[in-house]
Amino acid sequence: MLISSCKKGLMVGLKTAWTLGKVIFPITLLVSILQYTPVLPWVIDLISPIMGIFGLSGEAAIPLVLGNVLNLYAAIGAILSIELTVKEVFILAIMLSFSHNLFVETGVALKVGVKLWVVLLVRLGLAALGAIVVNLLWNGGGEIARYGLVPTETSSAPDTWGAIIFAGFEKAALGILQLAMIVIPLMIVMQILKDLKWLEVFSKKMAPITRGLGMQENTSMTLVAGLTIGLAYGAGIMIQAVKEDGVSKKDATLVFIFLVACHAVVEDTLIFVPLGIPVLPLFIIRLCTAIVLTMVVAAIWKRKDWNKRKEPSYGHTN
Repeated sequence: MLISSCKKGLMVGLKTAWTLGKVIFPITLLVSILQYTPVLPWVIDLISPIMGIFGLSGEAAIPLVLGNVLNLYAAIGAILSIELTVKEVFILAIMLSFSHNLFVETGVALKVGVKLWVVLLVRLGLAALGAIVVNLLWNGGGEIARYGLVPTETSSAPDTWGAIIFAGFEKAALGILQLAMIVIPLMIVMQILKDLKWLEVFSKKMAPITRGLGMQENTSMTLVAGLTIGLAYGAGIMIQAVKEDGVSKKDATLVFIFLVACHAVVEDTLIFVPLGIPVLPLFIIRLCTAIVLTMVVAAIWKRKDWNKRKEPSYGHTN
């Protein structure tokens, strides 16, 4: 039984990695090349004038754009090279926690079946709202941020188009390899747990939490995976759950609304520790926002479905 479960899990893992890889590879390649073109500086210049709305200086547009186009590590590298106040760094951490690696993670969400406007509205809306609220409510943090010891990259940037394209392919390929190294073992473990019926037990234990968020029990593993290892890798479990466990489009959307607000919550929170900001409030803000937002959307959705069922049908005669 164990060998059969491993084989099935391996095949599912390979298919899932292939499905996600077809999204992640071209996006990573394109973005990697774009960072060496005038496109990113143009975007930064475009949004710099509106940074004041969020309580940020114009220079803060650099890590904000890099974080959304590339990833959190690129954003933190940019933050370390700019003189910012503690408040500005905290606001950037709030915004980037909700909205980072936008192209790849949005592509993954679309692959699962979540609407584009839902992903963008939740991620960008929460980032903007969070920054504005913190800026209005927090009067402190005016001192210049002092950063801890953070390792910096020493490799030189490619200086020819051939080197740039090669670096892009290398980065995209490494991204797919990393994806496969996480998704395939995860799917094997999931298959073993499913065949041993342990997954059913876990789902029942998680039932009060998932029901409280307005979702069915079969979304529990996706929630846990997304919270611990991230949105892209959690999507692998969601794709399989939609196929095998009958996760509805409504529940898939609710799970992703929760996860876009609060995913990889340990890694994405601890990564800001070297910046010297209070990370506990950052963690609490993300978690509470995800819970409240998901419950509100689920309640509105439920009420809408209930009103539809109540509507009388016209045009029928006895």
